[in-house]
Amino acid sequence: MNSSVYVRKSWLSVASAVLLSVMIALTGCVDQAGVGGVNDSVIVKDVEFPPKEKVSLKVMVRGVTNVEDYATNSFTKWYEEKTNVHIDWEVIPAANAQDKLNLVLASNNYPDVIFSFGITPTTQMIYGSQGVFVPLNKYIDKYGAETKRLMKEIPDLKDAMTAPDGNIYGLPYVNQCFQCSFPQRMWIYQPWLNKLGLKMPTTTDDLYNVLKAFKTRDPNGNSKADEIPMMGSITSTAESFLMNSFIFNQNPNHLLMNKGKVEAAFTHPEWKDGLAYMNKLYSEGLLSKQTFTQDDKQLKEAAENPNTPIVGVIPAFGVNTFTQIGGASGRWLDYVAVPPLKGPKGIQIGAINPNNFTNANFVITSSSKNPEIAFRWADGLYNEDVSMRSVTGEPGKQWRKVGPEDAGLVGLDGRKAEWVELQPYGNLQNDGWNQTGNAHYSDNIRLGKASDPKTPNLAWILYKASKELYAPHQPSEKTVVPPLFFSNDQAMEMAPMQKTINDYVTESIARFITGDLKIDKDWDAYLKNLDGMNVKRYLEINQAAYDAKYKK
Repeated sequence: MNSSVYVRKSWLSVASAVLLSVMIALTGCVDQAGVGGVNDSVIVKDVEFPPKEKVSLKVMVRGVTNVEDYATNSFTKWYEEKTNVHIDWEVIPAANAQDKLNLVLASNNYPDVIFSFGITPTTQMIYGSQGVFVPLNKYIDKYGAETKRLMKEIPDLKDAMTAPDGNIYGLPYVNQCFQCSFPQRMWIYQPWLNKLGLKMPTTTDDLYNVLKAFKTRDPNGNSKADEIPMMGSITSTAESFLMNSFIFNQNPNHLLMNKGKVEAAFTHPEWKDGLAYMNKLYSEGLLSKQTFTQDDKQLKEAAENPNTPIVGVIPAFGVNTFTQIGGASGRWLDYVAVPPLKGPKGIQIGAINPNNFTNANFVITSSSKNPEIAFRWADGLYNEDVSMRSVTGEPGKQWRKVGPEDAGLVGLDGRKAEWVELQPYGNLQNDGWNQTGNAHYSDNIRLGKASDPKTPNLAWILYKASKELYAPHQPSEKTVVPPLFFSNDQAMEMAPMQKTINDYVTESIARFITGDLKIDKDWDAYLKNLDGMNVKRYLEINQAAYDAKYKK
């Protein structure tokens, strides 16, 4: 993470700082150096902002489970008051998001804005070249105060946002988050280790033995065989963490670099070994069957089972995925991070996602009658004070700035704290958008959060685990596939191929682990099916995109 470009600042009073910065963001009072672009068909009108008459935008948003209602959300109302832009929300559950996006893009009936879908570079190129997604270059040139500030502060951001045709079709969520760089984690219920006199597992063999003990030695002490040694969900998947004990598993496409060549991890013999290990866990009842059918809500219900804990090990980004932060059970503090496990051949990887920004989380479609207003609404969301409120919630309710009574409080990185959390982040609330859409959650915000190890919060738990456990085992930069953007022709060829291959790999992972496919009997047929899906051509296109951008 490049935090050196950020200068930590003293915070003004909440009210004056937010109001002042919003108005600066919304009036575009910064250096107006152009960002370039090749689409000359876009004409950007002069618009007053905030507009005198309220403007409504139809926004299709990928919802998150901890935002109660976008329409009644207090941040929505606050931002509407500041911008005079009303949002008519169409909220799509995360589980159905990709299918819904595909249907909408095929329908020619678009909302004004597609928000928080993380639209891939391939999809951006296809629908950008067709005119469905509006190029943002000229809007950024004329009105992009906060967008251009980010491009200046994060040198590789503009390049990552820009398609091969020179256009920028979407704005990302910029998340300067060291702990988010290591998203593939696993958690274990420490009281069960203590009860049984077991040590934290450090190898795949250790984990197997611990799970066996959890299954057979009644660690919850209720004299019932109700323990679930390990459980995940369709989004918190077992292989996400465990495969890194066999081969580098870079989600979501499972590709890796090997001496400058893009390769598919899912065709390597080591991938087969990882599947065999997980099949062993499954076949012996150590990995729950529900892992492959339930969502995170159901996973949380199991992990927060009333009165008696029943789940021992859970693969997930954070404890907030499966426990109630600050909840009465207190289990969110009892689940501790498992270090990267050393596999049978000595592989031990803390999988890293080095990018601190998403794919396009804000896109304007050709249906928008007010693209200038839509863009300026989105640009304002990048302002740091606006982002603080959008992501963290309402000042005075979810958080407050430090005061004289907070002398000695430090942030995540040990420097003086700048704000204090009042309500646990990650729980259901209706005062912020969590990490919806485009925002700039900077190092200045994240590292300035008061974090006392004696009273840990979620950010402190994730930061500590990432720094102490995962970062020391991160893969070489030469192993990680960097962000790739594809030409229009490449994108058109790539899109159906990528979906077919990824869907088949995801399905096959579950089938091999559950034994529906047999590792020894069906592996060659699996590889043959991938050949039939033209995985060779798929890798060639990725290689060409890599060479065009990175090969010197």
